[in-house]
Amino acid sequence: MNKPLLAALATLVITGAGMAPAAAATATTESAAAKAAAPVTKAAAPSVKAVNFAGTVSLSNCSGSVIRLPNSADSDPALVMTNGHCLETGFPEPGQVIVGQSSSRTFGLLNSSATRVGTLRASKVVYSTMTDTDVTLYQLTTTYAQIKSSYGISALTLQDTHPVAGSAITVVSGYWKRTYACNIDGFVYRLKEGDWTWKDSLRYTSACQTIGGTSGSPVIDNSTGKVVAVNNTGNEDGERCTENNPCEVDANGNVTVREGINYAEETYNIPACFTTGNKLDLTLSGCTLPKP
Repeated sequence: MNKPLLAALATLVITGAGMAPAAAATATTESAAAKAAAPVTKAAAPSVKAVNFAGTVSLSNCSGSVIRLPNSADSDPALVMTNGHCLETGFPEPGQVIVGQSSSRTFGLLNSSATRVGTLRASKVVYSTMTDTDVTLYQLTTTYAQIKSSYGISALTLQDTHPVAGSAITVVSGYWKRTYACNIDGFVYRLKEGDWTWKDSLRYTSACQTIGGTSGSPVIDNSTGKVVAVNNTGNEDGERCTENNPCEVDANGNVTVREGINYAEETYNIPACFTTGNKLDLTLSGCTLPKP
């Protein structure tokens, strides 16, 4: 986690992976770089939905997406999702949950070809935490209908069921304007990185070699076009449970280190914590997100 974008730029130049936007050279922090690999699954589900950049956003140091819940109305204030560690006021502490924090953060809205077509603005942080998961949800000053009318772009929908191992997925980075295609390799009982622990994390196969700046990218199931997770970290150096080097912990406490493996945090449990009007209600039956 915490990989500076300058370091990510250096990696790209050295490996010839591509050129970085100028903003990457001046940004001082990214949060949770995810950078490489996992064992490849044998079967890849065929793509049914075309995955592109429409509805993704770029942040100053991370990626994100405009998302809607299965029951969101077009008249509801739109939501932007990124990582908890991408929060502009700094990393939430272990056990900390932030709700209703004032924010005027801006996001660059991308169309299907990754062209920035507009700027969206937050009115508040609806929810942010790095406990059990790694997510920040912003409420925007505009509705889904207004975004559609102004830019012709629809929000991405969160899937409200658990993702399936082996599914073909695409990680879509609004920051880098780049996609990473692979499969879900499996799920991790506990993923521990430094002082933070995440539950039921999603592990990628090796083709998703995500880098600094991809934090907060939506992970899209190719067969449905829906968001199943938010990209957040990877083990860079083979170290055990340290920052930038998360480790897997099973139900018996056994620790596994997978150097170069990248991960995301599932999002299927988020819709159960919202009611009419995209209003957060952590007391709802079935809501399992950590509470303040």
